[in-house]
Amino acid sequence: GPLIYGGGDVFVFRRQLMKLNLLNFRFLRTRKPFISETRAMSHNPDSNPDPPQVLDDVLSSEQQQKRDGQIEETVDSAPASLGSPSRILSIDTRVEQAWAHWKKLGRPKYIVAPMVDNSELPFRLLCQKYGAQAAYTPMLHSRIFSETEKYRNQEFTTCKEDRPLFVQFCANDPDTLLEAAKRVEPFCDYVDINLGCPQRIAKRGNYGAFLMDNLPLVKSLVEKLVQNLTVPVSCKIRIFPKLQDTLNYAKMLEDAGCSLLAVHGRTRDEKDGKKFRADWSAIKEVRNALRIPVLANGNVRCIEDVDDCIEATGVEGVLSAETLLENPAVFAGFRTAEWAKEGEEEEEGYVDGGLDQGDLVVEYLKLCEKHPVPWRMIRSHVHKMLGDWFRVHPQVRERFNAQNILTFEFLYGLVDQLKELGGRVPLYKKRKIDTLIPKDSPKSV
Repeated sequence: GPLIYGGGDVFVFRRQLMKLNLLNFRFLRTRKPFISETRAMSHNPDSNPDPPQVLDDVLSSEQQQKRDGQIEETVDSAPASLGSPSRILSIDTRVEQAWAHWKKLGRPKYIVAPMVDNSELPFRLLCQKYGAQAAYTPMLHSRIFSETEKYRNQEFTTCKEDRPLFVQFCANDPDTLLEAAKRVEPFCDYVDINLGCPQRIAKRGNYGAFLMDNLPLVKSLVEKLVQNLTVPVSCKIRIFPKLQDTLNYAKMLEDAGCSLLAVHGRTRDEKDGKKFRADWSAIKEVRNALRIPVLANGNVRCIEDVDDCIEATGVEGVLSAETLLENPAVFAGFRTAEWAKEGEEEEEGYVDGGLDQGDLVVEYLKLCEKHPVPWRMIRSHVHKMLGDWFRVHPQVRERFNAQNILTFEFLYGLVDQLKELGGRVPLYKKRKIDTLIPKDSPKSV
């Protein structure tokens, strides 16, 4: 619009421009606390420092190290959207949109859980090949993600095949969380808030499951995203020791605008998944109390456990973490030898599935060559996937552990060495009923 200058004053006659100036003023006012908060955190000795720089932090190719900071291969990926930020939507409308979005994604049932340093892009794609229908990124630190380009480029990569995708952040400041979420909004189907990490580092940083002690802050984190993002907001929680506290917590998250809730059926103090069984009955009560989609996490060792969990709890889908690290083909029906023995009493029985963990390592390494990630992630996956083989050949494990600088050539050679030594450890699949000899049939001679 025309600007009239008189006596040094500027008069703006377009109402739209006046609104724009007002919005800019409000934006600057809201930005000020965020800037001061980030500065305070950067000088706070109790806040989380940047990740230590060790050899395994180096990315797995020169190509990745020279990236210009743009997320690769995402041009054709349309952002998932609920339309507009839902600050003025009723809870009925939000619930309706939450279900419409979930149905649009195909109602994924088999889901890769968020795992620090372990649910990165190549591993997500490997699990997807073997039946996973959705996945979470590793937990990302919202402050470091907002402030540090190197951290963003190393810790978050995606591609157009990497959907449906939950991008998970830990946070304790709404403005910082929003700053981080805005950066990933075009590349995911949910922005997820980590409210379940029980580790000591989460206690020191005041995030994850330790926000269960500050529910008003949790509510403000959810509401901040819901009011400013077009992508749906999800949360992942642990249960309280008392069921009613868990139900109140879950209902608060739903009322704040959470579109999907993943429930780990263990308390904050029950860190050891092998020692403590997840409480499916508590997850069932949460499912019955909420109107939005609910996912379950805990006690999944094989594909049959997924069906059992859904039947027992009524949830829409199931997350797997530790089991997938050893066997990324769980969702395709493969079992490790340990869990195949448990299924021997079943009528069908289990047979060599024609796939082993060495094969999966090779597939994973090829994906890492295409989509480079820090070597520390690769080292962790190789160690987990070849664990059964290393127990048979401990000298190969020692050679692996002694290798300070990894290369793809070394790792491919390691798998070849294990196969040449013999003692292959296959993955097992359920024998098809039509291949069995009927019990009342005479045995072959």
